[in-house]
Amino acid sequence: MAADALSRVFSALADPTRRDMVARLAVGDATVNELAAPYDVSLQAVSKHLKVLEDAGLVSRSREAQRRPVHLEAQVFDLMTKWIERYRREAEERYRRLDDVLAAMPDDVAPTPARKEDTPT
Repeated sequence: MAADALSRVFSALADPTRRDMVARLAVGDATVNELAAPYDVSLQAVSKHLKVLEDAGLVSRSREAQRRPVHLEAQVFDLMTKWIERYRREAEERYRRLDDVLAAMPDDVAPTPARKEDTPT
C-alpha cells in the first residue's frame, strides 16, 4: 500500500459518519438504504460517504440480483495495522531505553539547587 493510499484511508476514516459506517459494515454487508437509515442525511450524502470509502479501498459494492450490498474490505485494515504496529514498536523501544537510563540513575542524588538567574524576581 503506497503512502498516498494510506493517506486516503486515514482521511476517509477521519469522518465520524464514515467510521460509523465501517463499524456497521464490520458486522455484515448492507445496502445504501440500510446504511442510510440511522442518519438524518440524504441518500446522496450517504452515497458520497461511500464513494470516499470506496476510493480509499475500504469498501466495495457488488450486485446480488436486485440488491447492491456494500462490503467491507478487511485486508486494508491489515495493512493499516502493520503500518501502525511498526511505529508502536519503535515507540516501545524508545521507552525501554528511557527505562534503562532511569533505572541506572542513583536513587540518592540530591536535586540540583536553582541558580539565582533561574529564579523569578
